[in-house]
Amino acid sequence: MNAGGHRARRYAGNRRDRTGSRPMPERFRSLEERRMMSVSGQAGRRGKGVRSDCFVTFEPGSEGGIVVDLASKVDSMYGPSIHKMAARIVESLGIEHARLTIDDAGALPYVIAARIECAALRSGAEVKGTHLPPEAPGFGAGTSRDRLRRSRLYLPGNEPKFFPNAALHGPDGVILDLEDSVSPREKDAARIVVRNALRTIDFGDAERMVRINQLPAGLADLDWVIPQNVHVVLIPKCESADQVVEVDRRIEEIRKREGIENPVFLMPIMESALGALQAYEVASASQNVVALAVGLEDYTADIGTQRTLEGRESFWARSRVVNAARAAGVQPIDTVFSDVADMEGLRDSVLEARSLGFDGKGCIHPRQIAVIHEAFAPGGQEIEKAKRIVLAFEKAEAEGLGVVSLGSKMIDPPVVKRALRTVMLAEKTGKLASAWRDEGDE
Repeated sequence: MNAGGHRARRYAGNRRDRTGSRPMPERFRSLEERRMMSVSGQAGRRGKGVRSDCFVTFEPGSEGGIVVDLASKVDSMYGPSIHKMAARIVESLGIEHARLTIDDAGALPYVIAARIECAALRSGAEVKGTHLPPEAPGFGAGTSRDRLRRSRLYLPGNEPKFFPNAALHGPDGVILDLEDSVSPREKDAARIVVRNALRTIDFGDAERMVRINQLPAGLADLDWVIPQNVHVVLIPKCESADQVVEVDRRIEEIRKREGIENPVFLMPIMESALGALQAYEVASASQNVVALAVGLEDYTADIGTQRTLEGRESFWARSRVVNAARAAGVQPIDTVFSDVADMEGLRDSVLEARSLGFDGKGCIHPRQIAVIHEAFAPGGQEIEKAKRIVLAFEKAEAEGLGVVSLGSKMIDPPVVKRALRTVMLAEKTGKLASAWRDEGDE
């Protein structure tokens, strides 16, 4: 019995390889094969507390076909299926001879595939192909330039256990993170997991985002994720328009190569003094920039101070990002609130962000999403005023009038624009019925 209380089934000793022959006993292996088999690659997670993941050891060989040793918590139900799937994955990598040891803690197929591929690459085996999971429902979901981006939920790219239920919490966007939440030695593994997750997981109405690594390393991330219907690429620690152009150019090359028609939007993150100074140049560097975010953990470290709840040390940077974003016609997005237990502090932080002009805020825990959405929602008096302005605007349009008036007061276009956004937010958050115009006629 294994540590999880499930019987481990060893396939190498009692299953035939893909050619129908039994694996060659170790004592008959050639010296060359034994030398090759001593080189192995490992990928994944195992141990106490690990779930929805697996640990794979991959040993390339020159004879014997594909041999799989499996210990799984779901062995009794899915053991034979996992064994066959693992062999197919190895074959799709263009490898004919190898031994795999899989310690499975309930990993989904796309995770097992990612761990096998990563272990094979780390072993130094000659990988001639790749294994792409089939596209699941939700893969073809689209987005739009001006959609709501009140909340964006960060998901560590090498922690697949967080992915399947992310959409249930209703974030406006999910960020599969390849940067700060992934240790340097696991960057290669995270790329494969994120690629497979984008193909496999249905993120519902959430915008599909990926935060790449700081340039120049982040350029290599794009080759893995852009073909998988990424809506928005977050550019961390961005400090110049040239960096935005560089990312945009690489994405365009990949789109042309892969025949991708949908645009890929950009969200640079200002995380340093230089980045804040260059905020407008960054925001206006490409027509594909849809939002400009600020990251205060790195920013405060860069200017040599501590981040506080009062935020006096970051007021200038946040204000600069808001103004730069508005001047460039993109959405300003505030930093994350790091204390996941302080819901009142989070609400105060969102209200402050809204008062400064921000449209959204980052999340590091699902429980933060509802608070953020509620705090960004308009109040009752604000909604009623916006309704009157919208009705006056629609009436003027219907009558072909060039000006909008409410009673004896003329309404300027920016006021109309703000009222339209307020009504949209009220509808989105359930504070206003979508058929509110009809209710007003009764």
